[in-house]
Amino acid sequence: MSTFENPAYRWRETYFVLMGANDRPTVSQVESALAALNDRFELQNLQADDEGRFESVTLVSPDDFAALDICYSQGDEVAEQVAQLVKEMKQSGVNKSELKKIAAATARLDVLHFQDVAAGIDSAVSAADFDEDNLEEMFDPSALLVVLEALVELTGGIAVDPQTGTTV
Repeated sequence: MSTFENPAYRWRETYFVLMGANDRPTVSQVESALAALNDRFELQNLQADDEGRFESVTLVSPDDFAALDICYSQGDEVAEQVAQLVKEMKQSGVNKSELKKIAAATARLDVLHFQDVAAGIDSAVSAADFDEDNLEEMFDPSALLVVLEALVELTGGIAVDPQTGTTV
């Protein structure tokens, strides 16, 4: 089940880890890298292709009121996204080595960040007193940042925020 389908979670943002398709990790490499980050991270629904290469995983971080859906993509969609990012990022003054790395990408990991709003409501305030400001105060991107760093190290890729056109 995708975290999008879980009413306890709200999607907050998506990041990409852009890389070469030849740098696609195995599911066991991803599992080892993510499990080593924090013993409170829960890995769910690990999926691999027939050759044992990584397809997808959901990482739940209850202490951060967060979940991450991570999935692998390659092909025309990635090529189009990379071309668009390079075009946008050229105009924003991204350094040339990062731009070159992005332009060479033929695959990506989509890292979708979700906030556990149900747990946050239960632990922070009563439902009657809850509002969007409370939700923003509880939003903690630390799990996302740690996972992005580990995936970049594992794949030799580069993390990009596609909404802002910046690297992480």
